[in-house]
Amino acid sequence: MDIRQINDEYSVTGQISVEDLDAIKALGFKSIVCHRPDFEQPDQPQFETIAARAKELGLDITHIPVGPMGVTADAVREMVDALDTFERPMLGYCRSGARSTNVYQQTQHIRG
Repeated sequence: MDIRQINDEYSVTGQISVEDLDAIKALGFKSIVCHRPDFEQPDQPQFETIAARAKELGLDITHIPVGPMGVTADAVREMVDALDTFERPMLGYCRSGARSTNVYQQTQHIRG
């Protein structure tokens, strides 16, 4: 995992695995948001698999997929809701971390 801190409340990383979740919790993250659609690549873990283990560890988690059309207004609204609802620090992930960064940056215009 290559976790990049955006600020005190939010960090991003590329695709995580179930095995990464214990380390994510140990690093102090309280919540996770996945911006990667399921089945983007054949070998990627499905969101529900990650979510099941995250919930076992007491982490809040939600799925706000950002697909080929890019960040939508709906995705930004859902991300604002997650930021308003979930404990932080929050970790966002997608394939590389770029979509997770982009959607978060767009929330700052609304939450600002």
